[in-house]
Amino acid sequence: MPRFFERIKDALIDMESPDVGEKAAKILIVEDEIKIAEALCAYLGRAGYAVSQAGDGESGLAAFNASAPDLVILDLMLPKMSGERLCTEIRRVSRVPVVMLTAKSGEDDKVSGFALGADDYVTKPFSPRELVARVNSLLRRSAGDTSPLFSRMSWNGGDLEIDLESRTVWKRGEHAALTPNEYKILSRLARHPNRAFSRDELIDAALGENFGGFERTIDSHIKNLRGKIEDDTSSPVYILTVRGVGYRFGGVPRTEAAR
Repeated sequence: MPRFFERIKDALIDMESPDVGEKAAKILIVEDEIKIAEALCAYLGRAGYAVSQAGDGESGLAAFNASAPDLVILDLMLPKMSGERLCTEIRRVSRVPVVMLTAKSGEDDKVSGFALGADDYVTKPFSPRELVARVNSLLRRSAGDTSPLFSRMSWNGGDLEIDLESRTVWKRGEHAALTPNEYKILSRLARHPNRAFSRDELIDAALGENFGGFERTIDSHIKNLRGKIEDDTSSPVYILTVRGVGYRFGGVPRTEAAR
């Protein structure tokens, strides 16, 4: 194992940072071995990614729900909740790429990992350069498609529904006539429940990165959106204000599988 960490150190020195754009992809590492987790954070950070970590399965699931990462690196032998169970929970709601990183190197272990929905399987000890290359490749192939594994989403007992394929929204069974920008804002928030989005992030989602107006423009869209989907705009349940940050989605989900 000491040689393994020396390899990581050498890779950090030699590694060139790729051009990942202004906004770095977010990677969640769920690993209970502190030295490995720290090393992963170091060289993925050096590669230009925004990295967070969790040391057990339960906190890993909480971190996934809170941060909506673009890719997950997941150990299998975790305390509190196994990596296999965590992968299953992730796959219930998201297509986010998952890389299993484990000492389990048997063929049956790998087959089981892929059957659970893993996109890649890396055994320890591993090559830092190879892992970064795999992460780069997975993120390019996924092209940001971390949407739910179903086409229709429903909240609060069917009070609000979104059909992601037809880009249609219903409020209490009636069509809600959202503008394209209102739909983009709502769908971005709803796809990542519990994540707080800044006004700038929502502007990028709805108006594009080249929008030259003021960030408070998003507040006007939020006001109009609330008027169409909230029963009481003074006490919203779907589009919630996060003071000092922006907005997040607050609906209670009732998932409907794609039909």
